Amino acid sequence: MFAVIKTGGKQYRVAAEDVIRVDRVNGQPGEIVEFGEVLVVGGDTPQLGTPTVAGATVAGEVLQHTRGDKVIAFKKRRRKNSRRKRGYRHEFSVIRITEILTDGAKPAKTAAPRPKRAAKPKAEPEAAAAAAAEPEAPKAKAKAKKPAAKKPAKAATKNKKK
Repeated sequence: MFAVIKTGGKQYRVAAEDVIRVDRVNGQPGEIVEFGEVLVVGGDTPQLGTPTVAGATVAGEVLQHTRGDKVIAFKKRRRKNSRRKRGYRHEFSVIRITEILTDGAKPAKTAAPRPKRAAKPKAEPEAAAAAAAEPEAPKAKAKAKKPAAKKPAKAATKNKKK
C-alpha cells in the first residue's frame, strides 16, 4: 500500500518504512507526526482524493532535523563598490513513515520497534580451504598501448627582412 501526501508545498509518494526528507515539521526526534493531506491511497483498491481522501492520514516518526547545503546569494554592482553576500541553509526533517491509515483511524502514540537484521552467516572453513586449493586461472596479459603518432615537424621559417 502506498500514499501520496502533501506537506511543505510538495508532494511525496510514500509507503510504510520509507525514509523521506521533508521541510521542517514541528516535533522532537522520536515523536510521531501526522500528515493529514493525503491525495491518493493506492493498493488493492486505490482511492483518489477530491482534493484529499476523506479519513486518510499518514503517520511518521521524526528521526532527526538537518540542514541542507549552503546557498550563497552574491550581488554586485560593477564600478559602484556595492556588494551584498547572503548565505542560507534550508532546514529539513528526516521522517520514517510508520503507517498509512484510512477510515479515520488514529496512529499509535509510539513507533513500533524495528526488527533487528539477522547477521550474515560466516563462510565455512571447508569451503574457504577448497577455494584456496584450486589453481587460479591465468590472467590475461594487458595489451600494450601503441605509441602516439608523431606530428610532422613544422618547417623552420624565419622572418627575413628584405
